[in-house]
Amino acid sequence: MEEILQDLNNKQREAVEYLDGPLLVLAGAGSGKTRVLTYKIAYLLNKEVVKPWEVLAITFTNKAAKEMKERAINLIGEKANEVWLGTFHSVCVRILRREIEPLGYGKDFNIFDELDKDKVIKEVVKKLNFDEKQYSPSYVKYEISKAKNEMKDSKKYRESVIGDYRREKIADIYELYQMTLKQNNALDFDDLLMLTVELFVKFPDILIRYQSKFKYILVDEYQDTNKIQFLLISMLSSVHGNICVVGDESQSIYGFRGADISNILNFENEFPNAKVVKLEENYRSTQNILNAANHVIKNNKSKIDKKLWTQNDEGKKIEYKTLNNEYEEVEYIVDKIDEICKDEKMTYSDFAVLFRTNAQARVLEEVFMRSGTPYKLIGGLKFYSRKEIKDLTSYLKLIQNTNDNIALKRIINEPKRGIGDTAIDRLDRLAEQKGVSIFELIQDSSNLEGIRSAGNIIMFRDMINNFKKAKDELLVSDLMKLILKESGYEDMLNAEPSKESEMRFENLMEFIGVAMEFEKESADNSLQDFLESIALVSDVDKLDESAEAVTLMTMHSAKGLEFNVVFLVGMEEGLFPSKKSIEEDEKCEEERRLCYVGITRAKKKLCITNVSKRTLFGSTTYAIPSRFISEIPEELFDEASKDNISLKKRKQEKFLDNEYSQVEKMINNFDRYIEVKPKSNNSFGINVNSFLSSIKTNSTKAPTNNNTNKYVVGMYVKHKKFGKGVIQKIEPEDDDLKLDIMFEQSGFKRLMANYTPLEIVK
Repeated sequence: MEEILQDLNNKQREAVEYLDGPLLVLAGAGSGKTRVLTYKIAYLLNKEVVKPWEVLAITFTNKAAKEMKERAINLIGEKANEVWLGTFHSVCVRILRREIEPLGYGKDFNIFDELDKDKVIKEVVKKLNFDEKQYSPSYVKYEISKAKNEMKDSKKYRESVIGDYRREKIADIYELYQMTLKQNNALDFDDLLMLTVELFVKFPDILIRYQSKFKYILVDEYQDTNKIQFLLISMLSSVHGNICVVGDESQSIYGFRGADISNILNFENEFPNAKVVKLEENYRSTQNILNAANHVIKNNKSKIDKKLWTQNDEGKKIEYKTLNNEYEEVEYIVDKIDEICKDEKMTYSDFAVLFRTNAQARVLEEVFMRSGTPYKLIGGLKFYSRKEIKDLTSYLKLIQNTNDNIALKRIINEPKRGIGDTAIDRLDRLAEQKGVSIFELIQDSSNLEGIRSAGNIIMFRDMINNFKKAKDELLVSDLMKLILKESGYEDMLNAEPSKESEMRFENLMEFIGVAMEFEKESADNSLQDFLESIALVSDVDKLDESAEAVTLMTMHSAKGLEFNVVFLVGMEEGLFPSKKSIEEDEKCEEERRLCYVGITRAKKKLCITNVSKRTLFGSTTYAIPSRFISEIPEELFDEASKDNISLKKRKQEKFLDNEYSQVEKMINNFDRYIEVKPKSNNSFGINVNSFLSSIKTNSTKAPTNNNTNKYVVGMYVKHKKFGKGVIQKIEPEDDDLKLDIMFEQSGFKRLMANYTPLEIVK
């Protein structure tokens, strides 16, 4: 083991060898955090401090878990397979498969994905006679998910929203939604964590068993943990106290999903006597790229002091280019990629184009497709959400768990077998009245009397029963082939000679290929395990980094990945940082952390682009460069970029100070009308008559600007209070104009031209 540890630097080795209580490893981007976790597992097992099954290692993606397990096996052999290693959700599934029955669920529960949840919510809203537009699945899912991550069941949620009419209705939906899941013997993604914690709280003997079992707990990406995840690992580690968390607060970018950065910032308070080890040596990027990242992130207040450095070369300077519009921006990127491939002997897989919002993907795809440049878009239509994949998955789910009414209703008439919506609705109501699943109901043919399609329903029932018998004898991939053949699904696709049918059939063949890969890697090969594996998969888990194509993805999706060349596109105020975050310090800090993540994905070369004018969400706006660009020192950019930056600065230096408008003066001097003793006309000590008189006097003064025609869209202006900005929209109102202005520091403002003094920047 000593020879193995020689591969580690001093700080990494310090973290690996520390075994006496809580440990926080602050691992900067590219500093080898996966190596530390892997070597720590190997060190624990080789030193025989613990048995393999007494170690719990938690990651955030299946991809990371797989990589960690492979590395551990390379270090210490097959005993690494006995370590409990997986994502929070997969670990909780493993516990619930063994222990869930006291909560009233069967061990063969199904896991509902986002489309299943949408279906249930729509049914529930319909049953409650609520307005489907007001209670959309996306809004309801957000509220329920947020509640579950705060450990609030429907009852606690209802108590927390008393007096809020709309959320009281959400509580009704939440209650019936959860009842429906239980009737289907199904859990959604959030239930996996919430029910595990609930199990531990309600049944302390089960908690004690797992507390005793796990003598060492390791957690990756700790900065991304939320409240319930923190609670879970705190409960499990409270007996032995050996918890090692690895993370980087500068890469905490999932606040919108409930991630709580305070978990890592307050680790030493939550776990007294914790040791802290900082990993600051970066093995991924050049020093110029790291310097840019360091300068950007230092502007955040919520951070722990650390500074990335590397023994790598200084590297190439950063390139920065402003284009006229979003099409020219992408065309520039495509040309630049071809130029770099030719001059520096790189391949398309060396490149990533990172963007802030999915709305930017349309133009990226359009231009890349037109140019013939191979690309792969991460985060488009998810493979497992495609209709044909969802259909075949529903067959598998029903075979595994016949209580799953959602799966049954999806495929009872897919392909068409003469069972209409009226018959399905009747079966649904009758099953609810009898308190059974639809499949259990149709097992008794007498329940089908009076239904015209009874014969077809019986044929469907018998087919599913035959599949259930076959599932224990066939591999999952062979079962899938049998379903496609016997159900008529394959014949349905073959009967329609179209490109779409051909693509759907190819997707199904790829899905069977997924099952075959699963069979190679899984010891159990059960249908239940296969369904779990696809339920817990993410887009990034499926990323083929060896494919000869440029990767297009959001910055959120890029976390944990690295590329030789990275383009950060759309670096504009209102887009990145986003419009919503500009006026909130906490949200803007998360945007800055996201920028830090984007920068540190680059190994050799970083290119930044933005535009002067962008059309997005059906609106064209004149853009201002992102504040994050100005946070990077000029000397880190190449000469052409410096010229671009200097030109913008010379234009900005022409801004002159100006006076407040008359209305602003009146508001800022409001204290003149506040007296110590209350006046008779109100109870707040405000001389209302004097104040109203002032408003009248000021409002009847001549307008500040009597020539509104001087303003045009795209013009640069300066306001004394709000600073520098660009006019994005002009709208007439009576004899005045409404000006929509995007200010560099103050964000979007709507001002009246006649009463707002603005200095025009030439």
